[in-house]
Amino acid sequence: MSGNDSDDDPGAVKKALRTVTPPSKMHRNVEMDAIGWAIFAGLLVVALPLLPILVVVWLLTKLFGSAADRAGE
Repeated sequence: MSGNDSDDDPGAVKKALRTVTPPSKMHRNVEMDAIGWAIFAGLLVVALPLLPILVVVWLLTKLFGSAADRAGE
């Protein structure tokens, strides 16, 4: 055994990666970006008509909640 064998040197350990694929650089994924915007637009089309109903329900709960607090005093 030679004294200058770098394989036996415990300080020469490289950083281990917990993957079987090589790392890739960051890049834009235009297809997934378009799908994300389409899902957002679909949710907006569905949720926007429900917004006035949600506001009315919120106002009613605030109104009846404050009336119940005053009645409890």
